[in-house]
Amino acid sequence: MKKTERLHHMIRYLNSREFFNLNDLMDQYNISKSTALRDISSLEQLGMPIFSEHGRHGRYGILKNRLLSPIFFTMDEVYALYFAMLTLESYQSTPFHLSVNQLNEKFENCLSNLQIKQIHKMKKVLQFEIYQHNNVSRFLDQILKSILNESNCKIQYLKNSQKKSYHIQFFKISAMFGQWYAAGIELHTNKYRVFRCDRITLIEEEEIKARFSIDELLSRSLEMYQSEKSIDFEVEILEQAKDIFYKEHYPSMKIEHGHKIVIKGFYNPGEEEFIANYFMRYGNSVRSVKPESLKQIIQDRVENLLNHYQKL
Repeated sequence: MKKTERLHHMIRYLNSREFFNLNDLMDQYNISKSTALRDISSLEQLGMPIFSEHGRHGRYGILKNRLLSPIFFTMDEVYALYFAMLTLESYQSTPFHLSVNQLNEKFENCLSNLQIKQIHKMKKVLQFEIYQHNNVSRFLDQILKSILNESNCKIQYLKNSQKKSYHIQFFKISAMFGQWYAAGIELHTNKYRVFRCDRITLIEEEEIKARFSIDELLSRSLEMYQSEKSIDFEVEILEQAKDIFYKEHYPSMKIEHGHKIVIKGFYNPGEEEFIANYFMRYGNSVRSVKPESLKQIIQDRVENLLNHYQKL
């Protein structure tokens, strides 16, 4: 544990105690007596009101006007913050340098014993659906840093078991369906690209100023994604299939309500199988498909699936 991290933890640890001695710190943090003395000196410099009692049973005390001010939450606020924090447990990687356990400890130090008991009870009975992010994405923090700095990056990316190099300005990180993705513009071709973050094997941030601002890239992202040869589609669905759309859809799609319910959007050349697989999830809730070419691709996918099961 680094000194800064240890001191932050020590503040929380001591904030709940009236008195402590050197052995308490030495045992709690597995540090030497000299390190414990230096840490106490550092805490005093940070403003923690520590005083010492001399004598055979000497000890240290914390003045009642403690460094950490109390924070009061309503129970609804406690539940909302706690379960937002729990979502981090499903991520093998995050863009943040943190420990979920330490974050939870900090949060609980702001709560009363009754509130802590309530959230532990609530955790047992309230469940919500989350995707498990099991793949390790080593460079999420560097991608996020480059976005905030509005800088360009050189990356190596594993695609079809081959390493490829790209010159990218990233502008968005997202977590979807159990994976981390980073969107950016490829600077040599000026094309929009999305990368699976666990497949990025190397990243180097450049110090030169990026060509575009983040706001510009975010506002133009869909426009950049759509190629000149993109194909528009319209798929009519039944009322009960709306939930499928709201549960999972993509930025290139929208749903329109009127006398009928229609999903409209576009797909680029090369994405035909992807879009066909998506609409196969709607099953017999699909009423019509345009263009005819997309309908034919979906039919072919269904027939291939049927042939597969017939051969089992």
